[in-house]
Amino acid sequence: MAEAKQKHPRLILRNFLTLFQCEELEFIHKSNSTVGYRPNVFSTTLSHLIATNSPHLLMPFVPIRESLKEKVEEFFGCEYELFVEFTGLISWCRGASIGWHSDDNRPYLKQRAFAAVCYLNSFGKDFKGGLFHFQDGEPRTIEPLAGDVVMYTADGHNIHSVDEITGGERLTLTLWFSRDASHDEDAKLVSLLSQRLLHNNVPGPCLPLLASSNMYWFSLDQSSHRQLGFDICWARLHVLGFDVYSYQDTSCDSDLSELLTMPLQLARGVELFNVEFVNILHALQVAQFYSWKASAVHTSKVQIDHGKVGVLSQSQMEKINRLNSVLSKDHQQAEMFFSCMFSNESRQYMFDWADFASAVAAWEDYSSKLREEFLRSLPYWRTHQSIFEVPSNGSC
Repeated sequence: MAEAKQKHPRLILRNFLTLFQCEELEFIHKSNSTVGYRPNVFSTTLSHLIATNSPHLLMPFVPIRESLKEKVEEFFGCEYELFVEFTGLISWCRGASIGWHSDDNRPYLKQRAFAAVCYLNSFGKDFKGGLFHFQDGEPRTIEPLAGDVVMYTADGHNIHSVDEITGGERLTLTLWFSRDASHDEDAKLVSLLSQRLLHNNVPGPCLPLLASSNMYWFSLDQSSHRQLGFDICWARLHVLGFDVYSYQDTSCDSDLSELLTMPLQLARGVELFNVEFVNILHALQVAQFYSWKASAVHTSKVQIDHGKVGVLSQSQMEKINRLNSVLSKDHQQAEMFFSCMFSNESRQYMFDWADFASAVAAWEDYSSKLREEFLRSLPYWRTHQSIFEVPSNGSC
């Protein structure tokens, strides 16, 4: 057994992440993800969060990245040698799979020495299929469970595969580590933060900005030029039961990228929530926050101004339908990809606009606190060219 471990060095850690950490990262992914690098895969990178004016959402990753790096260095006997090469949230939807491979199997990936895959949801409960297999050694098969982590060398000693997802959405936090300082992700991220964000240090919530609309358009046929597929921001709102209402003209597909960056409102059934969101990504972040925190806001709801919820007029409903036809060419496919297999605990509460209004306020508070923490940490990150937890008293 010891010889097998040396031939196929790997480590399985149970409950390495807390349920809160898993749920928080799921919220971040489902409210920020873009079309991924493989068919039926969606991803959220740290550089993307910076580019879309959500750098405060880096903060939940910081202690996890540090803990994972320390554990990898300890287990593989390379203390103080490693750099985080890449950090990403990755979800696999129905039809996604990958055959036998090592994680350094391309010339541009040879810098990768180790991998850490953190499971944020569970096989059988949140998705079907998606088992992780090693070609050799033990354990041979990993059944993903929320909070568990598998660590392994990125070379040919740990060739692996992932079964096809047959239902639900399989969500992971994946990190790769390198001994090559030129591939240090921290230095690249600090440079991006320095370039883009130093002028924007006003306290308060960060309002997200959309990336290119192409990054949010998914189609099984990528050459279809939006004749097929759907916008994934719209789709994630749709499976939560929301429609998008915009004041803008929705009759022309060519206006899509501009339309999504403009102010809009959310509707549900025949009711319109008369609160304006700066763009669809802002609305999606709030809606996903509500989905995550529904049980908490249900017990602390605020009195809602009756003027904040109105009945949709016929013309408004027609506008919503036109917008739906622009943002989705296949509603059934969108539901197949993003609908949960089972209703989770947060969705057992009957929807209530008062709860949702509480979630809007709670999201603003959550974002503001993360932004304060981020602004306090950034000077230290710039000084050390490294991303790490900064004590609240600022002593490092």
